[in-house]
Amino acid sequence: MSLDADVVLQARALRCQRAGFSLFEPVDFTLRAGRLLWLEGDNGVGKTSLIRGLIGLGSLQFDSLVFQSRELPQAANSLRQSSRWLQHASGLKMKLSVRENWRFWAAVYRHAALDVESTADQFGLIGLEDQRIEQLSAGQKKRAQLAMMAFGSPLLWLLDEPFANLDKTGIALVEGMLAAQLARGGAALITSHGVLGEKSALAAHAQRLLLRPAKLEAPDA
Repeated sequence: MSLDADVVLQARALRCQRAGFSLFEPVDFTLRAGRLLWLEGDNGVGKTSLIRGLIGLGSLQFDSLVFQSRELPQAANSLRQSSRWLQHASGLKMKLSVRENWRFWAAVYRHAALDVESTADQFGLIGLEDQRIEQLSAGQKKRAQLAMMAFGSPLLWLLDEPFANLDKTGIALVEGMLAAQLARGGAALITSHGVLGEKSALAAHAQRLLLRPAKLEAPDA
């Protein structure tokens, strides 16, 4: 399939099933470099399932799903390697410290430029570098998790409720991170319950995709 060079991810008739039932009506979208796709929809409609499906932790159905001009499923491994995923249940190890978690993931992502103290300062965790994750507040855990999104230079960010458990300063931090990701030619797909408003500086770079509940039908045989 021939696509413009700036197309990161394109879907045609993308859908998701649970227990054989469709969660949302089929959707089409094209996500380009420097752009943000904002998934909207009621709780339970399948926003998280869609994101998990993109990284191979769930099943998606589609007429066409293309990552950087390559069709899935052939491009599935490339998509996973070029993405960072932020989820509700963080990938942090609760018994390890902030420092130990960051060093582990920096090695996984081959991020040789990690400076723990500078990162802690940037993400509002200065003085907490050697605290175990289980001792942190929900907001502090989210900040520790967010820091890892910037390890390396991932092309695509997949963020499930990135603003949850954050105060105004934390929300501004996430918006700044997203702005930097888009400015360097990356892309992002996020779910968010209304935090990314019309007045946000990101609004001009965002496109919205509403997931509508699928009509109840008998599951496929």
